[in-house]
Amino acid sequence: MHTAPAPLVDRFGRVHTDLRVSLTDRCNLRCTYCMPAEGLNWLPKAEVLTDDEIVRLAQIAVRRLGIASVRLTGGEPLLRRGLPGLVARLTELGVDLSLTTNGIGLARMAGELKAAGLRRVNVSLDTLRPERYQAITRRDRIADVFAGLAAARDAGLAPVKVNAVPVRGVNDDEIVELVEFAAGHGYLMRFIESMPLDAQGAWDRSAMITADELLGILGARWELEPLRREPTRGGTPPAEEFRIAGTDTVVGVIASVTRPFCGTCDRVRLTADGQLRNCLFATEESDLRALLRGGADDSAIEQAWRNTIARKGPGHEINSADFVQPERPMSAIGG
Repeated sequence: MHTAPAPLVDRFGRVHTDLRVSLTDRCNLRCTYCMPAEGLNWLPKAEVLTDDEIVRLAQIAVRRLGIASVRLTGGEPLLRRGLPGLVARLTELGVDLSLTTNGIGLARMAGELKAAGLRRVNVSLDTLRPERYQAITRRDRIADVFAGLAAARDAGLAPVKVNAVPVRGVNDDEIVELVEFAAGHGYLMRFIESMPLDAQGAWDRSAMITADELLGILGARWELEPLRREPTRGGTPPAEEFRIAGTDTVVGVIASVTRPFCGTCDRVRLTADGQLRNCLFATEESDLRALLRGGADDSAIEQAWRNTIARKGPGHEINSADFVQPERPMSAIGG
């Protein structure tokens, strides 16, 4: 008889059911809010987890720790060689499997990823204007992103979520336009507050468009009806969602800074080089790769995982004078 695993719980009673797995720290864009134009060294290939290592850790997470959903991130996960094969192996674990991408390469891979078992995708897109996209990403690839979004929708990777980070003086004049674009193409638009996770440490709180400002802009254009946050297999979603009155259009707002949802956080993160992080803003990590390659059995790895979660703090402290930005940038942590 199969018994359910003991929950992965921290000292505040939060149960962790959502695993974010970074497949690579590499990216084919150089977004200004994420990376410097040059000079960020990638992880050596030998330090990156293999497919077998990722699958083994995911098996331990699902069978021994109660993880129910897995999101594949990067860097840019579509750069991972053999990705559909890895997706198929993870799908066999019975998890709710999704992926966050910049959309470049998605037009080519969407159908294959869907066939392998991927459920849905989140695509990062901060502007609809080609010249502005090139200024933000330092690459001229917006046509590829539009094609990738359409391919994901047509392949049935639904709902296709479009993630944008509104920044003052950069793209905050496109907020309404982005919602109209998403609604017109059958995508779900989500806005995320800018967070201090850039490699160059140049985050500026005053440039962040807050959730209140964002809702003010949207509310001036449409009547917004707040929706109840419905728990999923992976726990409570971070987005506050609003329906535009009289339509089926839903907009999500993730207020990581001004309305932190740390009190209900159910996420744990695995970096591309096998380091376990109990918070996006953690300043310490647990080296699961060393355990794997040192011959540790599943029980030892499970215990290391539980110990890491047991040390999780109450919140990220971005709004505290004690806040310390993690040494790893977002591209190396995984979204």
